[in-house]
Amino acid sequence: MTSTRRPLISGNWKMHLNHFEAISLLQKLSYALTDADHAAVDVCVHPPFTDLRSVQTVLDIDDIPIALGAQHCHDEDSGAFTGEVSPAMLAKLQVRYVIVGHSERRALFGETDAGVNSKVHAVLRHGMTPILAVGETLEQREAGATTDVVLGQLSAGMGGLKREQAAGLVVAYEPVWAIGTGRVASPGDAQEVCAEIRRQVGESFGSAAAESVRIQYGGSVKPVNAADLMAEPDIDGALVGGASLDADDFARIVQYRLAS
Repeated sequence: MTSTRRPLISGNWKMHLNHFEAISLLQKLSYALTDADHAAVDVCVHPPFTDLRSVQTVLDIDDIPIALGAQHCHDEDSGAFTGEVSPAMLAKLQVRYVIVGHSERRALFGETDAGVNSKVHAVLRHGMTPILAVGETLEQREAGATTDVVLGQLSAGMGGLKREQAAGLVVAYEPVWAIGTGRVASPGDAQEVCAEIRRQVGESFGSAAAESVRIQYGGSVKPVNAADLMAEPDIDGALVGGASLDADDFARIVQYRLAS
């Protein structure tokens, strides 16, 4: 990983943990991480919506240098959208990162490329950073369509962005077949796709944006494979699922540099 991009390790808690459990996990994580860890790596957690205020309060009161993230948002600021949460609401809670276009949102809730793009713009409009998730299914990979699928999602998701917006974006490459399955792309395979992502950002938004955009890998990231993944030149972080629900495991992923 190039030294000009600061690593970002994000924990996606998905639909796990009530607000009491979330506070407990956050406190255990804060004890496990050191000042040296925070000096080397940006860390973000993405609790369920019902936990956001509780986690935000603990981060603020205890002055914990972990960023608050959300897993999803609507693209409108307000309106008759029962059950939805607006980007304006997230911004008021000091949310810094919002995952947009996660494969579970695409597959289970019918999110389209156009809808993902609209949410990317909504997140940016409120001063937060989108983590744009892209990735192929096993069938698409076996058909040799990985690059076309991933770059198609990337192009659609980044449509209409300015160069400076593209430069500040986070892209998460998460092969769908590796999410929660225990299977993980080899570091070389992950690097190949992440390099293609960076190349396309450069073609669309210029070399400065390509050099600045942070690209995470996600999909069964664990302490045992984090260092090898992070050693690849175009992988700038990890979007961690199941392992982020264990404070010790997640801390060891944040501390990947100690194992390399």
